[in-house]
Amino acid sequence: MAKSKVYFTDFHTVANENLLAKLERLIRKAGIAAIDFKKQYAVVKVHFGEPGNVAYIRPNYGRVVAEVVKSLGGQVFFTDCNTLYVGRRKNALEHIDTAYENGYNPFTLGCHVIIGDGLKGTDEEVVKIDQQYVKEAKIGRAIMDADIFISLNHFKGHVEAGFGGAIKNIGMGCGSRAGKMEMHQDGKPRVKTNLCIGCKKCFKACASGAISFAANKKMQISDKCTGCGRCIGYCNFNAIATSWNSPELLNYKMAEYAYAVLKDRPHFHISLVCDVSPDCDCFDANDLPIVGDIGMLASFDPVALDQACADLVNKAEVTVNSKLGKTKKRSGDHFTDLHPTSNWHSQIEHAEKIGLGSSNYELIEI
Repeated sequence: MAKSKVYFTDFHTVANENLLAKLERLIRKAGIAAIDFKKQYAVVKVHFGEPGNVAYIRPNYGRVVAEVVKSLGGQVFFTDCNTLYVGRRKNALEHIDTAYENGYNPFTLGCHVIIGDGLKGTDEEVVKIDQQYVKEAKIGRAIMDADIFISLNHFKGHVEAGFGGAIKNIGMGCGSRAGKMEMHQDGKPRVKTNLCIGCKKCFKACASGAISFAANKKMQISDKCTGCGRCIGYCNFNAIATSWNSPELLNYKMAEYAYAVLKDRPHFHISLVCDVSPDCDCFDANDLPIVGDIGMLASFDPVALDQACADLVNKAEVTVNSKLGKTKKRSGDHFTDLHPTSNWHSQIEHAEKIGLGSSNYELIEI
C-alpha cells in the first residue's frame, strides 16, 4: 500500500514570507486545488475555543484557508457544533458570541460562522454507516449540507482521547448533542437534583416520554430514555449531566463518527502543532505547552495527519516547567505519560481498520 502524503513546514519565516503566506503555500502544495470548489459549499470545521482559553488556533490562519477556498471558486463558512457539557458553547447564541469574542467572525475570517447543529444542538442529519459501534451517526445538519469538508485542527493533549487532532475535531466536533451522547456514553443522562428547579422545560423537550417529576418537584429519568440529549440542551440551569465511556470506546466511536462525516465527499485536513496544551481547547483555561511549537501540516488523509503530528510531538523535547515536564515518567510517549488512563493509539488503529485512512505516511517538508 502506498504511503499517504503529509506535507509539513516549520514556523521559521524569512523576510518575504510570513507564517500566513507559508500556510497558504503549504495547503496549495499539499494539493487542495485538486478539489473542484466551483460553486460548491465548503465547510471549515474548527474549534472556536472556550472563553478563557487562549491556546486555540488564531483566526488569522482561518482567514488564509477561507481565502484559498474562495480563490478556487468555493463558498465557504466556518463551523463547530454545540457542546454536551456546561460552558459558553452549549447553545448557538452563546456559541456564536464565543466565536466572535475569540476572533472567529465575518470581519476576521472573510466569511460567515454557522453553528452546525442549530440553536440547541438538535438540528442533525442521521448518517447510516453500519460500523462496529455506530450504526447511525447524528451529525450537525449544516455540516452535512456542505459539499466539501475541511478540518482545521489544533493539535494538543486530551484527558480521555490522549490527544485531539483531526479525528477528534471531525468525529466528536461534528456530532450533534445526541451524537456526542452516543460517543461519550451508552446510558442515560443523570440529574443534579440540587440544581433542578422543576421548571419542566426538559419534560416538554423529551420525545420519548422518559421524564417525570417527583413529589419534591425534582426531575427523574426513566428507562424509556433513548440518550438523545435534548433535555441537556433545554435545561437552563445545568441540572442534567452525562457519564462517560472508557477512553478506548470513546476513540472507536469518534473514529466512526469521523467516517460518517467524510464519506462520499471531498475532504482536506490541516493541523497546526503549536501551543500544544496538555488539555483540550474545551477547557476555560490552558496551561504551558508541553513541547515547543513544531509546525503546520496538511494532507488528504486525516489518519496519516494525526499519526505524523503525534510522532513529531513525541520526538520533541519536553517543556521543563509544563505539566508533562513535572511528571516523573518518561516512556517516550508524551501523551500517555501526560494522561496515563488514555489510549491515543486506539483512535488511530480503529480509524485505519474502518478505512478512514492510513497510519503509514510520507512526510514531505516544504
